[in-house]
Amino acid sequence: MPLNQPINNFINKRVWIIGASSGIGEATAHSLLKLGAKVALSARKTEELHKIQSQYPEDQTLVLPCDVLDDAAIENSYKTIKEFWGDLDLLLYVAGIYEPMRAEEFNLSAAKNIIATNVIGPMAACATVLPDFIIRQSGGIGIVSSVAGYSGLPKALAYGPSKAAMINFCENLYYDLKPLGINVYMINPGFVATRATANNDFYMPALISSEAAADYIVNGLRDGEFDIHFPKRFSLFLKFLRILPYSVYFFFIKRILKI
Repeated sequence: MPLNQPINNFINKRVWIIGASSGIGEATAHSLLKLGAKVALSARKTEELHKIQSQYPEDQTLVLPCDVLDDAAIENSYKTIKEFWGDLDLLLYVAGIYEPMRAEEFNLSAAKNIIATNVIGPMAACATVLPDFIIRQSGGIGIVSSVAGYSGLPKALAYGPSKAAMINFCENLYYDLKPLGINVYMINPGFVATRATANNDFYMPALISSEAAADYIVNGLRDGEFDIHFPKRFSLFLKFLRILPYSVYFFFIKRILKI
């Protein structure tokens, strides 16, 4: 049995994607729009959002500039969604910062910004939509974390902990919201070819495109999955490594990433 209620039809589903201007967020927006969903597109920079909007019927999208570190901006965007569409069916938080970082180059200021965007940002978005979802006892929340949150990975000194926090957050949300009929989706991609991962100078096994990542996400929503992780050939192996002794774990990670 799926842990969430499957979404059999996306036509006229009202979806808010925070972090829709590029990468996984942009690709997921296109996938859902092609399936007939109404998608509110949020990011700090709106130029790319308007490019997405221009490809679809006028009433199918909303462009909502939103800095995830600005609580008022999140709340105002949500108010606009309700003004135009009445309610929201699904929040997808895809925004995030990835900055390669190791101990010898640890930057506290950069680390704080990563934690704020990757942890406080999704919490703020959830705090905004949850009261209405709980009253209605319906809706869904999907948060894009990462397999980097499973266990420590090289060059993820701040990014990894932020994603581990979101895995834990999604698990806690599920406990509380499942009895109320609210879906929770914990989305853990492996390596995806984006502007952010272009900064990596190490081998990225099982690297996939943003479009492939969007397909995994949409299929996971369709199937009612809670733990949407991909690509399976990589994510399942990392899950297996978690149960092994650390001496074995560190050995395999070094071999896999060729560091």
